[in-house]
Amino acid sequence: MMLEDMILKRVKDMPPSGIRKYFDLINEMEDVISLGIGEPDFVTPWNIREAGIYSLEKGHTHYSSNAGFMELREEISSYLEQKYQLKYDPKDQIIVTVGGSEGIDIALRALVGPGDEVIIPEPSFVAYKGCTTFTGATPVVINLRAEDQFKLTVDLLEEAITEKTKVLIVPFPNNPTGAIMTREELEPIVNFLKDKEIIILSDEIYSELSYGDKHVSIASFPEVKDKTIVINGFSKAFAMTGWRLGYVCGHPVLIEAMKKIHQYAIMSSPTTAQYGAIEALKNCDDDVQDMVREYNRRRRIMLSAFNDMGLECFEPLGAFYVFPCIKSTGLTSDEFCEKLLLEEKVLVVPGNAFGDCGEGFVRVCYATSTDEIIDAMKRMKRFVSKLMGC
Repeated sequence: MMLEDMILKRVKDMPPSGIRKYFDLINEMEDVISLGIGEPDFVTPWNIREAGIYSLEKGHTHYSSNAGFMELREEISSYLEQKYQLKYDPKDQIIVTVGGSEGIDIALRALVGPGDEVIIPEPSFVAYKGCTTFTGATPVVINLRAEDQFKLTVDLLEEAITEKTKVLIVPFPNNPTGAIMTREELEPIVNFLKDKEIIILSDEIYSELSYGDKHVSIASFPEVKDKTIVINGFSKAFAMTGWRLGYVCGHPVLIEAMKKIHQYAIMSSPTTAQYGAIEALKNCDDDVQDMVREYNRRRRIMLSAFNDMGLECFEPLGAFYVFPCIKSTGLTSDEFCEKLLLEEKVLVVPGNAFGDCGEGFVRVCYATSTDEIIDAMKRMKRFVSKLMGC
């Protein structure tokens, strides 16, 4: 038996993440400053950790209900209404998931299959294309444009939609670009989609990390709320990446379908993490705001540094990434990242890891200490000056 022949073609043909080889390289190097991984450098606030520890001490180690503890769903419901004017019934419109990634996966598995198309604006989170492909559906890529600050526009949507389109992914605030969509920018998108039989999958995992206008969810528009699934979670805002906890919100019909997959594949999300998340939503708003202020300070330092070294970079107003253009160096994104890592021991991620239209850019994460950012920017400036003959 040839085991390779037993693997589905669509799985075999899916390339591994373009990010992984750089993390493999740094495992063999010393003194590397990593601006690559999209993970908060902050430790989960103490009271969240304490809530998790206390739940273990009390012996709360059993399954929760499939959709998650009701108390947590009630807190999520209250949080979304307070923050983003989104109303979801905790009884039948919210599922607690294993990270936001599970939410993306079960939403797509509930909605699409062979013959269907999913529109994915890129550059964006690498999981969208993979999760779509694994369902047997076809990813249809929209190449977002630097001149639009990598925002989604109606003209791009019009070109991509066909009679096979079933889902549109709306990935804002965006990983890797840091782009956001304001209410004024979402309005024409909503007007275009409101009468179309297309489900909107809105990934809002970075919603708290906004540095100008407050985040606006496309689900806050009544015209499209019933056909919008909101993905969110605790990893980014509350520095809870290792806790693996997220949630999906939507119309009861959509949530019921997703819950079936969740029941069979996952059963329930980690109990300890759910107790921590309850505490996070109840009592950690000040901690989140402190982290956002620090991210914003680092963002400004990094943006100023790229402008100083002569690399064109639009101002990102969300998430914790900047996305400078490196075309002026004459190198491809991969060449730039490899040479920078080997010569200056600074890790950044090639933009084309997030879609072909990311070629000519690199993703740089500022979820690390200010001292490391300043040191890394000095090294990058030296590297770029050498390339440009300055």
